[in-house]
Amino acid sequence: MLEALRELPKVQARRKPGPEHIDAGLLSDGTWRRLVLGDPPLAVSGLIDKHAWTFCVLDALLTALKRRDVFAVGADVWGDPRARLLSGPAWAVTRPKVLTALELPGTAEEHPGELEVLLDEMYRHVAENLPGNAAVDIVDGRISLDRLEADPLPAGYQVVHDAVQAMMPRIDYPELLLEVHARTGMYDAIEHVSGQVARPQDLDLTLTALLVHKSTNIGMEPVIKPGERALTRGRLTAADHGYFHLPGLRSASGLLVGAQSGIGITGDWGGGHVASADGMRFTVPVRSIHTRPNPKYFSTGRGMIWSNVVSDRFMGLGGIVMPGTLRDSLGILDAVFNLDGPVRPEMIITDTGSVSDLVFGLFAICGYQFSPRIADISDARLWRFDMAADYGPLEPVSRQRVQAARIRDHWEDMLRVAGSLTTGTVRAFEMIGVQLNIGEGRHALGRAMFFGRLGEVRHAYREGMENQLGALGMAINAVVFWNSLYMDAAVRELEVGGLTVSPEIRSRLSPLIHDHINFHGRYPIVRSHGGDALRPLRDPGAAED
Repeated sequence: MLEALRELPKVQARRKPGPEHIDAGLLSDGTWRRLVLGDPPLAVSGLIDKHAWTFCVLDALLTALKRRDVFAVGADVWGDPRARLLSGPAWAVTRPKVLTALELPGTAEEHPGELEVLLDEMYRHVAENLPGNAAVDIVDGRISLDRLEADPLPAGYQVVHDAVQAMMPRIDYPELLLEVHARTGMYDAIEHVSGQVARPQDLDLTLTALLVHKSTNIGMEPVIKPGERALTRGRLTAADHGYFHLPGLRSASGLLVGAQSGIGITGDWGGGHVASADGMRFTVPVRSIHTRPNPKYFSTGRGMIWSNVVSDRFMGLGGIVMPGTLRDSLGILDAVFNLDGPVRPEMIITDTGSVSDLVFGLFAICGYQFSPRIADISDARLWRFDMAADYGPLEPVSRQRVQAARIRDHWEDMLRVAGSLTTGTVRAFEMIGVQLNIGEGRHALGRAMFFGRLGEVRHAYREGMENQLGALGMAINAVVFWNSLYMDAAVRELEVGGLTVSPEIRSRLSPLIHDHINFHGRYPIVRSHGGDALRPLRDPGAAED
């Protein structure tokens, strides 16, 4: 195929190219053979359709690129990801640190043996307990698992839930952001892109206006106030360029994650060691190479996915922008390896869309427990090392063999992949082409907040998408922090009043509620115009305030 691509200009330059000038091996597909060789006027003269041949070669090139049979040197999307892995002196320096951080053995002989012992123990444990478990059975060589029923709500939950919700103060969204900054200093974590230390007066007002503009998607116009220095168009535009960059937004979001952990009720929600990963989809109406068509989610348009990680304390730990047709599993590792704040979860929970054997393996070697919620477990494949071992009732469903020799043969490459991922040298999607309800609830809060302009992301470039969705993630964390703070106060007040609020009840309360928050602003209803005269027209040449 590559030779045909190199020879293509010569074929195009010929006035009368014939079959002897092309590689007929690329015409195995009947359609291309008919188009290239079967054009009646040309075939009679023993010629080919050189235009059809051109598209045949390009189609073969695209297929080879998608299959990773060929690579474009230096390209981001179609380049060879192996070329970006740590290697040579850089890998020699990093290797000991990676082995220590991931608690992996340095030789290929140890690891498969450890895995074999662990897997054998787990098989025997499950096989021993399977007969006493009425919820699972093996039928015709397939796993049959009963659907899990929802846990009943603890006694007294609804009373506490309704009371807490009724006690939450009503507040306008900008006021909430300003209060969160006053309590945490979240804007102080955002440095100016130039590195300058001096900060203008009332910068918190300016950044709050910008955060409202970006996180609600209403545009800048509604937050401009020409008579107020902190809210003029020039001040907002300058601050937008200087302060609203992804690293700064991630720093502020990470600060909120740490600050929330000091609120008492969050301990009942979790310890921060479990996180869920899911994607939030947005339609992008402008032309962009970072979008893809997907009729299921975007109708006839194109869109993108914001793949994000949420802790068991409801706080967003980070997220990345992905094209709209990539499977969630292709970006989930990128999101996990680019977390905001000090919290590092140990278990990652996802839905079925993020499941693949490759993702299981990458998570395991990188030190995470991958726990997807599989929609249909009957098709699951179970793997074993020892095909001679007897696992009783699990025998019919565990006939896939782990090739230990391949692990040993490729151990060094596997370590390089894990090391390159954990150090951020390469991105995961380039390499592989209860908690879930928290993610869904957080997305619902995000949708309620991101109401402007039909909820569409109107940026053509990846940087603009990341900055706006980074602002949305930071804003959601600010709301979760504020709700956590006041829910904790409400619960303590209820307990002082004699109401029993058990840990089970507290663990069910969610800081993702938002009915008490006014995201839509307020519209002053005043008579500012009288008489029959028209308002003065604007001067199109005058500068905007």
